[in-house]
Amino acid sequence: MAEERIQKILARAGFGSRRANEILIATGRVKVNAETAVLGSKADPKSDKIYVDGQLVKIVDEEYQYIALYKPRMVLSDRVNEDPRRTVFDIVPYSRSLFVVGRLDFESEGLMLLTNDGELANQLTHPRFGHEKEYRVLLARKPDEQQLNAWRRGVVLEDGHRTQPAEVKLDAAAGKGAWVRVIMKEGHKRQIREICGQIGLPIVKLMRVRIGTLLLGTLKPGDYRSLTSPEIKKLKELAVIKPVKKPVVRKAPKI
Repeated sequence: MAEERIQKILARAGFGSRRANEILIATGRVKVNAETAVLGSKADPKSDKIYVDGQLVKIVDEEYQYIALYKPRMVLSDRVNEDPRRTVFDIVPYSRSLFVVGRLDFESEGLMLLTNDGELANQLTHPRFGHEKEYRVLLARKPDEQQLNAWRRGVVLEDGHRTQPAEVKLDAAAGKGAWVRVIMKEGHKRQIREICGQIGLPIVKLMRVRIGTLLLGTLKPGDYRSLTSPEIKKLKELAVIKPVKKPVVRKAPKI
């Protein structure tokens, strides 16, 4: 493997953005073998040993990239021809070859995964695998038990799609409104917004905090980082779970 800038290697190993790693290097906290690194230093991750604060860095294989991103509001999740609005690919440099795992609508925010591992991306997003996604939703008014139960059971959307049962829990009061935590295993377009529209609950804020085993953590809007080796391993272990089989509905015989 050819030499690379050290901040790039550290970003891939989960030490935050390249800018954050430049600060680590500039403050003398990074060593390559026995030498203190400086800005502009390069290393070969195959043969050199890199240390941060004296701890050996575990290098992530570059064959695939796995990037966790906090998508801000008013940012597109994907490329749209002739649309001047900002996209997640404008936030993460050198990301044009990556797939988006778990799109969010323009007004929503929170965790997204960008990767060039197409098999993993498909298994994490295809509804037949039934992997969980978790959201925090700020509602303009407090929901009553009837509204929550309707949400939990499933709602028929305008296009005729009936949503699957979901876990919906009242999290905390917020003035006249409330925070609700939602865990679901499907991702129909604008699903949460449409459900809330059907049951009369205006949304103030919609944020995704988890995809499968991957957590949003301490990322702030517009922040991104490379996944650590344990995070990648957990996602891959999750992805090999067999698809969820839908129950067979048998029609009663005609008499």
